[in-house]
Amino acid sequence: MAKNRVRTLAAASVPAILTGVLSALILFAVDELSLLLQHVLWENLPHAAGIDPDSGWWIFGMLTATGLAVGLIVAYVPGHAGPDSAASELGGPALPLRVVPGLAAAAVVGLAGGVSLGPENPIIAINTAVMTVLLARTFPRVPAKLVAGLAVAGTVGALFGTPVAAALLFTGLAGSMAAKGALFDKLFLPLVAAGAGAATMTLVGGTLLGFRVPQSGPHTGWDVLAAMAIAPLAAGFGLLGVFAFRRAHRWARRLRSPILFTTLGGAVLGLLGALGGPLTLFKGAEESAELLGSGPEPFGILLLLAVVKLAALVVAAATGFRGGRIFPAVFTGVAFGLAAQALVPAVPVSVAVSAAVLGLVLAVARDGWMALFIAVVVTGDVTVTALMCLAVLPAWLVVTNAPHMLADDDAGAPPA
Repeated sequence: MAKNRVRTLAAASVPAILTGVLSALILFAVDELSLLLQHVLWENLPHAAGIDPDSGWWIFGMLTATGLAVGLIVAYVPGHAGPDSAASELGGPALPLRVVPGLAAAAVVGLAGGVSLGPENPIIAINTAVMTVLLARTFPRVPAKLVAGLAVAGTVGALFGTPVAAALLFTGLAGSMAAKGALFDKLFLPLVAAGAGAATMTLVGGTLLGFRVPQSGPHTGWDVLAAMAIAPLAAGFGLLGVFAFRRAHRWARRLRSPILFTTLGGAVLGLLGALGGPLTLFKGAEESAELLGSGPEPFGILLLLAVVKLAALVVAAATGFRGGRIFPAVFTGVAFGLAAQALVPAVPVSVAVSAAVLGLVLAVARDGWMALFIAVVVTGDVTVTALMCLAVLPAWLVVTNAPHMLADDDAGAPPA
């Protein structure tokens, strides 16, 4: 029995490694393509026209044009750019392969155009579709559900540069499986895929979440209390966005035409970008690093950045853009945490930022393990782990009965 299990896991490791490597390469290709297009749209074009790319008019015009472009893709490209990201969690059944080009185009245009969404949802859907077709031909005995899980694990490992995120994400799922065997047997293949994805991404380009918060000295009891206060406050702030998102999504769908509601969404994003400035554009990873490295900012400015970014996330998610919510939630958490630290300077920056990121990601993604992992990763300081394990408890009480940030989830009932 044990020998059969070892043989099965060892044989299945080959498609798991292949899935992780290819998932990372597809992620890298999509990210690089979006960065190249971003350079053209936000540097080459405005400089050729003699316009400041940071001006409010350019930001408004570019995001409105991005909304129109994404709307045209959703309306007319075969497959309509896949399902609305607002109605789908990470993962899910594989899309038909014909949907992939439209979904990739919508994701690249949105990322390059400055939309406040990350790449995680579309890239996981793309990788799942590609790997399902590829492994069905090369490893036909691998079940389709396993392929989908391996694609999610490989992509998550590549996104964050470590298989730990995928392990935490899959722990709850694996624990609920009816199959017999040790928990680590169930996690083995996802960990293989995630490790291969993380290693590949590190070799070709590094993690997309590559910034670090300045570390502090030894933590005190006051730091624990500060983290346990900031995390639920940040979670409550994030829930304001969740409730606003649900109303905004229902309003947008009344417009019927994706060209109309996505273009209007782009225009609103342009107004928000003109208000908050360039830091509040794009997915938020590089902008988080810039904000952390810019030196102390006044409380009012930091709170404004957090409010504008959360509002931009709500609008982008509600109006048909294709993308994920984790990366912009991280930026919102960084701004919220820095605002809290500016208000109470005695709180170390690493504690304030990690607790705020924990609360925001928890409210938006509703995954305690993922929120804990990202809160620790952004600091690069494992000593905050104990603080975050305590801070997540009151934050979870804030979010546990609230609706998820999903268009088809309304505390158990479909949206009106």
